Amino acid sequence: MVSGIALVDKPRGISSHTVVAQARRALGTKKVGHAGTLDPAATGLLVLGIGAGTRLLTFVVGADKSYRATMRLGYGTTTDDAEGEALAPTGDIEAVSEESVRAAAAAMVGEIDQVPSTYSAIKVDGKRAYDLARSGQDVALTSRRVTIHALDIDELTRSEGVLDVTIRVECSSGTYIRAIARDIGSALGVGGHLTALRRDVVGPFVVEDAVSAEDLTESHLLDLATVAQQILPSIELGEADTEHVRHGRAVETASWPVDTPVAALSASTGELVAVVQASDGKSRILMGVAG
Repeated sequence: MVSGIALVDKPRGISSHTVVAQARRALGTKKVGHAGTLDPAATGLLVLGIGAGTRLLTFVVGADKSYRATMRLGYGTTTDDAEGEALAPTGDIEAVSEESVRAAAAAMVGEIDQVPSTYSAIKVDGKRAYDLARSGQDVALTSRRVTIHALDIDELTRSEGVLDVTIRVECSSGTYIRAIARDIGSALGVGGHLTALRRDVVGPFVVEDAVSAEDLTESHLLDLATVAQQILPSIELGEADTEHVRHGRAVETASWPVDTPVAALSASTGELVAVVQASDGKSRILMGVAG
């Protein structure tokens, strides 16, 4: 079976699910998943797991991410992006200075409590928030702690009634860039929403190394051992321990990092044997790979 990790550059106008379907056709396999959804209007890096690589996505999805985006200040929308209905302006955008925009952006950096956009894939009582919102129900999402590592402003462009601001964001997993645009607009008293979004980085992976899903071939796949070492600490197992781990048996863990997932590699072949964890002196297999 084909296995590995694929880096895909998602175009605007299709869903992440469509990208997965394209990859399935290109590679001739049904077992394809992705780590971190991109909205149809967004572009950029989508990390796909193929075959056994789908299990490795568990350790990719929580990685930090970087984006380039454009937010429009002057009014908000019902969805916090350009797809929603425009809300009435709440203030005078002409009175908003470049310095005040930069100050509002700087105030977002660090650990913050962010309320996700109402039109999001978060589940509320088993249903997606965007489905509830589209059906006319009031959706109240609770805030979640996220980290904005950096929020840099590249360009500000004024036109009638609006101020377009291009930004670069480095953030923790689970951060909504739409919500950043909304909250900066709210802080400035004028409203704001997102008009463009591109994801450049997911953990150690960059969009420059990505290809289109339709052009994917096996030659584009990153092998599991290479990826596992990029996203996790690693250890090498001798022949005996390799066989023990492959068969689910405990092995000596004294030299392992404690209470964290570790990529266990075969010392003789370099192949990924499993993702394991040491806790209380015992080894536990988090993800096995068929030998």
